[in-house]
Amino acid sequence: MASPTTITALRTTLLRVPFIGDPPPNGIMPPTHRELLVLEIETAGGVTGMGYLQPLSGGLFTLDACLKEMIAPKVLGRDATEVEGIWTTLWKSTYWLGRGGIATFCQSAVDIALWDIVGKRAGLPLHRLWGNSRSKVEAYGSGCWRGLGRDGMIARARHFTSMGLKAIKMQVAHIRPWREDVRNVHAMRDALGPDIEIMIDVNMGWSADTAIQAGHHIDEADPYWLEEPVVCEDFEGYKRVAAALKTRVVGGESHFTRYDLRPFFVSPPSTPILQPDPMRGGLTELRKIAAVAETWGIAIAPHLFHELTVHLMASIPNANYLEYMDWNDDLWIEPAIPIDGFLKPPEAPGHGLRFKPEILRDCRVGGFEVKA
Repeated sequence: MASPTTITALRTTLLRVPFIGDPPPNGIMPPTHRELLVLEIETAGGVTGMGYLQPLSGGLFTLDACLKEMIAPKVLGRDATEVEGIWTTLWKSTYWLGRGGIATFCQSAVDIALWDIVGKRAGLPLHRLWGNSRSKVEAYGSGCWRGLGRDGMIARARHFTSMGLKAIKMQVAHIRPWREDVRNVHAMRDALGPDIEIMIDVNMGWSADTAIQAGHHIDEADPYWLEEPVVCEDFEGYKRVAAALKTRVVGGESHFTRYDLRPFFVSPPSTPILQPDPMRGGLTELRKIAAVAETWGIAIAPHLFHELTVHLMASIPNANYLEYMDWNDDLWIEPAIPIDGFLKPPEAPGHGLRFKPEILRDCRVGGFEVKA
């Protein structure tokens, strides 16, 4: 007889959702719509867990195919509380085609959904299931896109500060020359004054040499960090930039799992804040990364998905900032919006996230369902 926590079905819903207002002019993402994959895992006892993915530059149907062909057969019939065991099974069974990329994204959706089930079964939100460490987490406003132009970026930053946020992030590189970016950074500092933290995101848009040259001028504006100054594979470039600048250098969002991040854990660490992405290993992996980082004195500031990662940040001792990106606030029944610069984790069991039914209905472009 099946246990109440035996996994009996997996179901995906593929979404293509128009942006509300103007799309983000960041020079990286397609400007037409948002794509999301919603994964639901059902158990014999009637508990359903939800995980989701947001590929920022295509691949939605490829993710769906991977989930159906490579992931679902390894999950159906397992006990949903075997979160670590299922993670390991999926990691090893997709090793030939995985160790990152599509397979790890799909594995992450499963992991998020399983933790949702475990939390619901326990009647606890994830941050309490994992051992709460704080009641609220400080957030920064993200999305002062380079394509908005100088005045547009400043206006966007002032929108965030008007909400009570004490930190913002602005973009450089990709669209315009670095000297113009330097002028934009100094204009942002002049506009916001000395008491607002300014994060700067390069999105891997510079070489180490350019990052050092631009960074010497950016140092004078006293920013909080310089993010992803070089491509993610260039660990030596990270070290060169960090050694040359006063501003702290951070990164990690483009790396998959703790294995990919391993070069950052080298004494002395040159990157004092890591930004792991929950879509690149799941919540299980985020917790492991946070634990390893703590031993090296490294803080955690996850990439995007603040509505989900707030649970992690409220349960670890080495939390830095949450990245509040408001572009998905319209998707949720109860959006996670910071108040006075801080976000409180929800108290609903599991991760507490629910997509609006009309979004799931009206924006669906595909998906599948498989049963045990």
